[in-house]
Amino acid sequence: MSRTVLVIDDEAAIRQSLTGALRDEGFRVSLASSGIEGIEVLRSDRPDVVLLDIWMPEQDGIETLKQIKAEWPDLAVIMMSGHGTIETAVRATKLGAFDFVEKPLSLDRLLVLLQNACTVQDLARENTALRKQVQRPKALVGKSLAIQNIQELIKRVAPTTGSVLITGENGTGKELVAHSIFQQSSRFNRPFIEVNCAAIPEELIESELFGHEKGAFTGATQLRRGKFDLAHGGTIFLDEIADMSLKTQAKILRILQEQKFERVGGSQTISVDVRVVAATNKDLKSEIQKGNFREDLYYRLNVIPFHVSPLRERKDDIELLAGHFLKEFCGTHAKKAREITKEAFEVLTAYPWPGNVRELRNLIERLVILTTESEDGTPIQAAVILSHLRDEALTAFVPVESVESQSSSDSQGSRSLKDARQEFEKDFILKTLKDNEWNVSRAAAVLGVERSHLHRKIKSFGINPPEE
Repeated sequence: MSRTVLVIDDEAAIRQSLTGALRDEGFRVSLASSGIEGIEVLRSDRPDVVLLDIWMPEQDGIETLKQIKAEWPDLAVIMMSGHGTIETAVRATKLGAFDFVEKPLSLDRLLVLLQNACTVQDLARENTALRKQVQRPKALVGKSLAIQNIQELIKRVAPTTGSVLITGENGTGKELVAHSIFQQSSRFNRPFIEVNCAAIPEELIESELFGHEKGAFTGATQLRRGKFDLAHGGTIFLDEIADMSLKTQAKILRILQEQKFERVGGSQTISVDVRVVAATNKDLKSEIQKGNFREDLYYRLNVIPFHVSPLRERKDDIELLAGHFLKEFCGTHAKKAREITKEAFEVLTAYPWPGNVRELRNLIERLVILTTESEDGTPIQAAVILSHLRDEALTAFVPVESVESQSSSDSQGSRSLKDARQEFEKDFILKTLKDNEWNVSRAAAVLGVERSHLHRKIKSFGINPPEE
């Protein structure tokens, strides 16, 4: 991607000669004839490096440098002067200037300084990206065959540059797969930019992804770099990509094909080097048939497909995940370390988890937060987990469509949730009775319910003890 240099100098001849020379070397050039004008340009367009003359009327370079460093402390500024002294150079350096160059300018020396300044800027961005990754470690936890296959596929494809499409229900861990691909790639020390396409209004998503020029639309008071611009050299994760408009999909297709785009309201083509990882909880082939998703974009994205199975299909992962979340949240919320009893794990394994891993994570965090002083450090019992699941089984994770539409489809959705809950309760009660040799009193104690209540449940579910 071409670098941008802002030249702030009151001499028109200097501005003109630098513009020609720098453009010949592949730089984009912005110009300002005074320090005051230069600050205004900076507020609308963020360059990579500033070339700043010291001796200017109205506001000299030193005062301009102070203002730049106050508002943009990480911006590299190279000072220029035809009347330079060691004292002036030292003062500028102490104020944060990257370097000092004397006029008449040596183009070779100037190009070396610009390259060094851009390298330092890149290192600073990489350092920021690395700090963010350290602060938010991502782990793909599980021992099921489905997770093992995903982990093996990640090892094989992460070092490549191929586009990735991750599919799966809400809450299954698609974001974790994307993070794992990034963490094991050669781009790990570069930006990882996340975009939730479903959370951005349609009229704003192009500006969010590609940026916009000053004056491109009402409210665009300054130039803004988009997510693809910020992800240069790294990876962009487009979550819920099926929620994009067809117009935006066409622009994404172009980036995948050519690695080029224009900002909203702009005409200049910007080249980027970005790996695209996309995810969706929708059936894209079905969306293509409905005319909601471009078929050519689907095949561009689906170079390396991943499918994350729902938690109900990988029960082997539940114990590991629950233990992982329990350790995490006990630390986060300053609680004593706790364990989960065997019976409690059986409850967790029997539950269908309509909200997938996200629901399990939320349940464990809630259990930790609601821990009383007397419970702190003690094992989590089956009855406690059952009480929380029992409260939510009929109401949690109702599809949005059925909430918005008070129609027959809504009642059908409610019945299916009720059936799932009843099936779960019946299976778990039956298993608990078998584990306790059909002793109703012991089973009721394990389940945390009254004996009479359990008797009513046994009768309503038609559960009969084995014949002697």
